[in-house]
Amino acid sequence: MFKQIIKITLLFLVIGGVTASCKYDKLLKSSNYQKKYSKALEYYNEGDYVKAEGLFEQLNSVLKATDRADTVLYYLANSCFKQEKYILAEHHFQQFYETFGNHRWAEDAEFQSAYCNYELSPRPELDQSYTRKAINKFNLFITRHPDHPKVAECHKYINELRDKLANKAYQSAKLYYDMGDYKAAVVALENSLKRFPNTSHREEIRYLILRSQFQLASNSVQSKEEERFQETLDTYYTFTSEYPDSEYSEEAEKIYDATQRNLEN
Repeated sequence: MFKQIIKITLLFLVIGGVTASCKYDKLLKSSNYQKKYSKALEYYNEGDYVKAEGLFEQLNSVLKATDRADTVLYYLANSCFKQEKYILAEHHFQQFYETFGNHRWAEDAEFQSAYCNYELSPRPELDQSYTRKAINKFNLFITRHPDHPKVAECHKYINELRDKLANKAYQSAKLYYDMGDYKAAVVALENSLKRFPNTSHREEIRYLILRSQFQLASNSVQSKEEERFQETLDTYYTFTSEYPDSEYSEEAEKIYDATQRNLEN
């Protein structure tokens, strides 16, 4: 008896799902835009963002010159955002604040456009185009709306994204060191510090510059040895003055001793 009840319940659920799907397909093909608009809002409020997006997408092209164009576009953007379709959402949010600049939702759309790029920002090993785009958009938002309640949030995201770029620069520079290309490593590591002086990897980068400088000097032709060992010594003093109690101090002292012996010889 219990199994029969389950089978009947499942059958009704399937029938209900098919019926609902048929109704939705019929609505998509309908030219009753008033009904489409009402149902799109209904789906959105019920959390059915897939169906809401489908209807708002259709309405966006036919209601552009009407008094509902702003609502349709804004809810279309949010429907995409709720589904984590950040590329589409970013496009629609940007379109909204560019089209309806004085609208009460314009500032929120501008922020959401930046935030979509934040969500699209990948891990440091990958291309950081979205990361840089998000930083630019957040900075622009702060410039345009310095008193907006979300400014503090923008700063938080910018700092997080800049840390990611700093990590990317550090990893790229360290790759030269790992490959044994010490001359390129020195240049790349120095450049990463110039771009991101407050990076959390600063101490390690300073140490890697010291090691790279020493390895470069050790493997130099005789005519360049003295100059490069002197540069190693200068790098050592820079490192120890900034980090007198570094976790790398013991290794740095070994480099210093070896450098001094080479200079004496």
